[in-house]
Amino acid sequence: MRNLYKNVSFIRFFIGRATTNLGDSLYLIGALWLVHDLTSSTLFTGIAGFLLRGPQMIGFLAGPLVDRWDRRRTLVVTQVIQGVFVLTVPVASAFNRLSVWLVLTVMPTLSIVSRFQYPAQSALLPQIVADDQLVRANSLFKITGRSADIAFNATAGFVIAWLGATTLFIFDAVTFAVATLMFVGLSLPHAEDSDSEEDSGTGGESAGIVDEYVSDLLEGVNYLRGSLFIPIGLGGMAANFGAGIVTAIFPAFADTFGGAEMYGILMAALVAGNLGGSAASWLVEDVPYGKFASAGFGLTAATTAGAVVFKGPITTPLLLTVAFLPVGAFNVLLGSLLQSSVEQEYLGRVSSAFSSLTMLTLPLGSLAGGVVGDIFTPGAGLYLMSVAVLTLAVYFALNGRIRALPRVADLNAERVGLGAHGD
Repeated sequence: MRNLYKNVSFIRFFIGRATTNLGDSLYLIGALWLVHDLTSSTLFTGIAGFLLRGPQMIGFLAGPLVDRWDRRRTLVVTQVIQGVFVLTVPVASAFNRLSVWLVLTVMPTLSIVSRFQYPAQSALLPQIVADDQLVRANSLFKITGRSADIAFNATAGFVIAWLGATTLFIFDAVTFAVATLMFVGLSLPHAEDSDSEEDSGTGGESAGIVDEYVSDLLEGVNYLRGSLFIPIGLGGMAANFGAGIVTAIFPAFADTFGGAEMYGILMAALVAGNLGGSAASWLVEDVPYGKFASAGFGLTAATTAGAVVFKGPITTPLLLTVAFLPVGAFNVLLGSLLQSSVEQEYLGRVSSAFSSLTMLTLPLGSLAGGVVGDIFTPGAGLYLMSVAVLTLAVYFALNGRIRALPRVADLNAERVGLGAHGD
């Protein structure tokens, strides 16, 4: 950890990434509550969640471009674009032109832009820190980011209640500005010499560019094919279906026993669980990965259902915090496994392709949660999430290849079956 703190490039990257992630979480809270406030319908919040998460299903299309573009420049441009679009909401509100349709237009736009941001961040980290520092660096990102999220998510609920949801959008724009300043001039001490910054050239053949793009895309997909990341990703689809349900029903669920303040507290509880799991990820580094995944998500399913059965201003946040402890640890270990086992030249494509696979069901979960919340109750949506996560735990337990996985430190490209990319 001392070496990480002495790495100036890591500190700049750390501040920029943590700040923009904070902005993303605030935008999510503000946008979903604003849709709920404007429509009083879980169906509309489900549609909002679908529009927000839908672009993640095609995020793999950004991978080949991220691997080819200058990644620092990609981060800077994405922050500027997102900051400008976020400001349209408070500006429209100031001129009495705010409508749910504007919010539903801005949400997928920001999500599309972020599809280039996240694989670029993931691919840059191994160029900033050494391989043996990846787990600790990822853990530090999660711990610090989630700690800030806990404070700001809880605060966001009170800000919404006192000043209105559009205030969060102004603050969000500021976070994108800060991140832009951090990413500008970022140096890469562990960068390899390559000619990957062939951006687009001038006067190149359009057909040649398209052919190269398609070739890079297929190469990244082939690289993943046959590896253990495929069954792990299929299991992640069940977890993200449940996460989509939460996106849709949480505003209405919180409104049944506390309003905007409780919404912020519940969102903070999810972040607190993620934080605790991220902080404790080093404690489970030596636990066989497959067994930890199955047992952990079983705990998540049980405590999520308990949060509805024992609904209350204290019991529900506490149970949801416990529910997301395994999720935080699982994500840190999985991110480190991707970064340490995937070759650098494929990392942008592979991380975006894997993310797209696991995100396929997340927007569908938002729609399902919106429909269930409208037909039944918001609490029924959380029960549905619990069933989805329990399905994941059972799947991991029954899949022999995943169940037999050793600790993450013993896994590499060969052990997880990566590299069948061919021509």
